[in-house]
Amino acid sequence: MLPIERQQQILSWLEREGTLRVSEISKRLEVSEMTVYRDLKPLIDEQKISKTSNGITLVSTSYESSSRCSYCFKDTNSRFSVQLIKRNQQVEHTCCPHCGLLRFQDIEKDVSQIICHDFLKDTTISAKMATFLMNAEINLNCCQPQVIAFESIKQAKQFQKGFGGEIYNFEEAIEAISVQMHGKSCCHKK
Repeated sequence: MLPIERQQQILSWLEREGTLRVSEISKRLEVSEMTVYRDLKPLIDEQKISKTSNGITLVSTSYESSSRCSYCFKDTNSRFSVQLIKRNQQVEHTCCPHCGLLRFQDIEKDVSQIICHDFLKDTTISAKMATFLMNAEINLNCCQPQVIAFESIKQAKQFQKGFGGEIYNFEEAIEAISVQMHGKSCCHKK
């Protein structure tokens, strides 16, 4: 296993477990503790992890206080933003349902809840219960393909009559956006 692969594995374990001892990492990776320390040094220098009295832990990266999308890094201060609440209680923000669905797909096993806003009423709704309209003929200055969330399928269908697009439930929307984005990066992603 290459050092970068070991570093990624360590970060993955820390996301799930919170804190690890160097001796435990050494046993799991079947390498010496000195090798683990060499692998940890760049992560500490990049401020991804920190040393604690009990071992190492992830540096708290709260997207809650961040005004940047955790997927494309665009500003998230809009009524289209989506929140992904992770099992470790961290909250990630995305700028729009497009990025929220793609980010959810990337970290699904770590997410306990995903919340978005109804496009018409601007009320908070569960994204898993929402209806999504993709490719409507309206420019909202969002990531492409544009995705709009609605609390009810009835409202989505009424909006669709005027602006076109395709209607999907949560799982279908993830699949549809993945197909459309295959091999492409988000329009704002660096």
